[in-house]
Amino acid sequence: MTDLPDHVDVAIVGGGFAGVGMAIALLRAGRTDFVVLERDDDVGGTWHQNTYPGCQCDVPSNLYSFSFAPNPNWSQTFALQPEIGAYLKRVADDYGVRPYVRTRTDVHDAAWDEHAQRWRIETSRGALTARVLVAGMGGLSEPSIPQIDGADTFQGPAFHTARWDHDVELTGKRVAVIGTGASAIQVVPRIQPQVQQLTVFQRTPPWIMPHPGRPTRPRERALFKALPPLQKLVRGAIYWGRECYVLPFRFHRLSRVPQAMARKHLERQVADPLLREQLTPRYEIGCKRILMSDEYFPALQQPNAQLVTTAIERITATGVVTADGVEHPADVIVWGTGFRVTDMPYVEWLRGRGGRTLADVWGEHGMQALRGTSVAGFPNLFMLVGPNTGLGHNSIVFMIESQIAYVMDALRTLDARGAVACEPTPHAQAAFNATVQRRMQGTVWTKGGCASWYLDAHGRNTTLWPGSSWTFRRATRRFDLAEHELLAPAPHASPAPALAAR
Repeated sequence: MTDLPDHVDVAIVGGGFAGVGMAIALLRAGRTDFVVLERDDDVGGTWHQNTYPGCQCDVPSNLYSFSFAPNPNWSQTFALQPEIGAYLKRVADDYGVRPYVRTRTDVHDAAWDEHAQRWRIETSRGALTARVLVAGMGGLSEPSIPQIDGADTFQGPAFHTARWDHDVELTGKRVAVIGTGASAIQVVPRIQPQVQQLTVFQRTPPWIMPHPGRPTRPRERALFKALPPLQKLVRGAIYWGRECYVLPFRFHRLSRVPQAMARKHLERQVADPLLREQLTPRYEIGCKRILMSDEYFPALQQPNAQLVTTAIERITATGVVTADGVEHPADVIVWGTGFRVTDMPYVEWLRGRGGRTLADVWGEHGMQALRGTSVAGFPNLFMLVGPNTGLGHNSIVFMIESQIAYVMDALRTLDARGAVACEPTPHAQAAFNATVQRRMQGTVWTKGGCASWYLDAHGRNTTLWPGSSWTFRRATRRFDLAEHELLAPAPHASPAPALAAR
């Protein structure tokens, strides 16, 4: 295993789409003084970690990929996890990223050193410094497991979908699935045929649409391979089609159409009126993440499956007890409870000026960043998939590429100006976030009648971009000097490697 360098110009944390994409952008610009710090044993990020049965992307394959690295060989129009993971690994190989990746390197602390004008980074494999720190950990990297009384007393295996334990044999077992989010919707139909008893605990039903996915045809794959411009054209058509999906989220009257489609899907697949009532959401479609499945409702109606909507009171050594006093026996518990999106652990160890952590800075007003990428008081910190960069309708890879281009423009600006660091002004950051929150008002994400992981503890949506993704690309098309403060190299500090080379 290659040792860590003592110092790099750019340190990238995370080896998913964001980290790999950032590394490729640096290499294409001739910048080789960087490192990618990845805590797992390979690149892939979310698509390396999530290996649960049925794991699949809900964005079309041709769009859920880098624009500069199309894949003509997708086997499905909505790719499964193994293919996406393999795609990212192949792209890392093809673009020469591998030599810069340090796997099994978990970052424990990163602090801005005012005197040296660089980041000091502590990892599980030692320490290093960097002029620029790119945080590419993403919002779907830390599983969220609710605190339920007695959970630690359960005697059987218990694991989150994002940390699936493939050594646990489910055949003939009584399995409790807690949660009905995206991963649970995908995993339930896969495991239902093999288990003895499947008990699904639902707090809030999701809106579920018919799944439009299908296997790709050999002729399609051959055409895309022979005519790359054709695949680019198809990608563009898919992109603009998906952009239209944002309209019902922003304009409530338009939401009646997709909501009617989801309701009809439920009525077609669930005949029992009582079960259908339990599976009918009481909030506007889009308030929570919209899911897609043709198999979830049928799986719930099998003789060995049961939907429980009574709140969980506690967990015992042998099962789950609900508020009505009923104990539901279980040999295995699967947590399908999503991720820590608005309270990600890294906010506790990222420390800017004066030693203040992101948790300190965001504690009062929630997550905030200028253009979802940089934070006042944190020089040379760039966040990919930062606050208000998530999407409910289109591909996050498009947003990541927009941010990467913005960061690269920032680095070019620093070099051109002879500056060692930059950070947004508090005024620019506050003005940008005020605009974001103003645009968020009246959307289904804030007025749809639900409590979702999009919202923080203050009830503000600090997760999603409040509009179409092309407006975000326009907002990040260039690095605006007027929004930033530049730091000249201090007399006592060593010049950053990129500047010294010039």
